Amino acid sequence: MSSGPQKYASVPQNEAPELPAHNSEEFELESLDLPRNSADQHELNDLQREAAALDPESQDDSAKSNMRMAFMNMANSILGAGIIGQPYAFKNSGLVGGIIVLIILTILIDWTLRLIVINATMSNTHSYQDTVFYCYGKYGRILLLVAISSFAYGGCMAFCVIIGDTIPHVLKAFIPRSVTSLPAISWLFQRNSIIIIFTTCISYPLSLNRDISKLAKASGFALIGMLIIVIIAAVRGPFADPSLKAPLTKLEWTVNLRSIFQGISVISFALVCHHNTIFIYNSLERATISKFAKLTHIACGVSMICCLVMGVDGLLNFGGNTKGNILNNFKSDDNWINIARFCFGLNMLTTFPLEVFVVRDVIKDIILTGDGANASTAHLELSSRQHFLITTFLVFSTMSVSLVTCNLGIILELIGSTSASLMAYIIPPLCYLKLKYSRIDYKSLNTSGKRDFILSTALPTIGCAIFGCLVMFISSYSSIRDSIHDKNAGHCVEE
Repeated sequence: MSSGPQKYASVPQNEAPELPAHNSEEFELESLDLPRNSADQHELNDLQREAAALDPESQDDSAKSNMRMAFMNMANSILGAGIIGQPYAFKNSGLVGGIIVLIILTILIDWTLRLIVINATMSNTHSYQDTVFYCYGKYGRILLLVAISSFAYGGCMAFCVIIGDTIPHVLKAFIPRSVTSLPAISWLFQRNSIIIIFTTCISYPLSLNRDISKLAKASGFALIGMLIIVIIAAVRGPFADPSLKAPLTKLEWTVNLRSIFQGISVISFALVCHHNTIFIYNSLERATISKFAKLTHIACGVSMICCLVMGVDGLLNFGGNTKGNILNNFKSDDNWINIARFCFGLNMLTTFPLEVFVVRDVIKDIILTGDGANASTAHLELSSRQHFLITTFLVFSTMSVSLVTCNLGIILELIGSTSASLMAYIIPPLCYLKLKYSRIDYKSLNTSGKRDFILSTALPTIGCAIFGCLVMFISSYSSIRDSIHDKNAGHCVEE
């Protein structure tokens, strides 16, 4: 796979999208459980005879991922920084509310992930941004580019914050104090020094890679590390110092409607990987819709279970004192948690390049196509100099933010409420609605056909988009309000 997705030229904004004929693999919509009605059956039969995979000329199996490798990339993209914020999300939502929200959002995320690939196939485009341009023109595409780049860029900031919250405590725990306190080298074990050294020596070289499929081994290692973190945090929680805990209020036990949207935004940040979807789909060997659907079901299911275990266990153990990073609830000298911190720090170091890959691809579109809306960049690549300079700027500008803050919670809330909502809940269903409407002659449908279209397609997609707008505005307002009133203070590790 190249450094960006294979793309076709976009269609002028005022033209109705038409699904072109293909002769490659079967377009298996049946397995996707997409909203449809009896009036769509003839169309579905036609679609199943058309291709959903990439154009054969763009298939290069030498740079493709098998199902296991693709799962590692997708699961690692999902199970990133957001998982350690799940107890904080459950605290905001309430224990019962958090469980309900997590299940509903997992189903919703699974559906919209598959919609992105369906939309790209229906519009004959091979990037998320080109699909949006196809449906809503230049300004729709710009909105998506802003959402994608801010989500990935903000994720990089969060990852660097976590590196600073984890690695220093690990080193100090397992290296004798007589060494770490030496005046000549003690500065090496300080939070900011560790962030600079580890980001520069590990994340930066990985970020310079042009091929996302080559990150699969690193993703596999990071995924194993994440499972270790969940297990250790769940087991050690009951044995934490009682002074670190606080009882749950009635709202925190049940459903806390006052701050449930903030909980939704943190959970959304943990589950959303829509900006990586087309990259991962394009990296699959002999990619088909049904194959991608299976990958999505497994990755979302595993991620939900991990988030559920972490969220419930963390909240029950620390109650009202639960922090934005649950690992920061433990003492810095807890050696078992320091193992989890070490694994999590390494996970962030290897997940970081996936996010840089996405932001760099957005910048590539802007640089190589001017406004990024009227030309394909499938055959274009950044020069070596451009690639190096852009990657360097992205890595070290995001790293600089982590040098001045350790408040992970507010970062997760703001990114989850804005960029994640746009990418996951608003844009995919609206694109699907536009494409479906363009494929039928709505005015010529009888009353029953119109009713079926409204109930099975229009209402679910519009409802999902409205939900995304509510999350965006309510959660953003609440997060900024609480930050101004300093309710997010005290998120650093207890010494």
